[in-house]
Amino acid sequence: MRTIALFGPTGVGKTAVAVAVAERLRGEGEDPVAVSADALQVYRGLETLTGVASAADQAALEHRLVSFLPIDATFSVGQYAALAHAEIDALLRAGRRPIVVGGTGLYLRAALADLDLRPPPPDELRERWRSELAARGAPALHALLLQRAPRVAAEIEPNDSHRVVRALELLDLGEPPEAVSGETPEGLSQLWSEQLRHPTLLVGLTMEREALYGSIDARVRAMVAAGAREEVLAAHAGGASPTARKALGFDDLLASDVERMQRRTRNYARRQLTWMRKLAGVRMIDVGARAPGDVAREILDSAAR
Repeated sequence: MRTIALFGPTGVGKTAVAVAVAERLRGEGEDPVAVSADALQVYRGLETLTGVASAADQAALEHRLVSFLPIDATFSVGQYAALAHAEIDALLRAGRRPIVVGGTGLYLRAALADLDLRPPPPDELRERWRSELAARGAPALHALLLQRAPRVAAEIEPNDSHRVVRALELLDLGEPPEAVSGETPEGLSQLWSEQLRHPTLLVGLTMEREALYGSIDARVRAMVAAGAREEVLAAHAGGASPTARKALGFDDLLASDVERMQRRTRNYARRQLTWMRKLAGVRMIDVGARAPGDVAREILDSAAR
């Protein structure tokens, strides 16, 4: 039995397709389960902001590794990998098909392969860059990164202080800074190899860019209408951890800047599409205006080959 992994940019409709795939698998006598490969859907209290499957979708398809961490907890990809491996292994032993669903490249890779995670930098190096961050701000350090590693800097938002600092740390350690996110085309392309833990059909869901951007803008408006800002305010007041605060739109909604959230989400989706199209061994499917059931049929036809 092959694991099915659905990857794609935010707003492309991964959850709807996963539910449709599950419905068809159940019609063939299977009992599938979705395993989330998202860095922020793990937090309880940010379900609207992070796009966790709705109650109706979870009733139609069981989702694992969502909404299980308190908002003040820190979390790492290493912790996630251990949990995801345990979930997928147990499902396969029980004869249940895992459907891994995600738009976070590093977490998808962590779910499906064994990661070679890099150790943290020495305390003195980390403290030096933290001091530089406090004194100069993330945009100034991003400008420095742009001088030292232009290609890496182009993949990082100037205000993403965590990734900017990590890239500079890796440069100082003589390590390839592409490893800072695990989501560069180079890092992700290493995933689809004989080193996968289980046979896997990887499906990349895509959509014409302008249509995707329209879907993203509408999705952000729907999130706000459904209470995403109230979630963020409650999380902020409840001592949200630095990890939880990385959720896309967290800082934007704290500042009541919906347009900036839309813009940053579109930019993130653009990078996701770029990464996905450079991956080897991916079955690319343009969802367009197609019904999720039609997309599910194409996916399962691919799985049968």
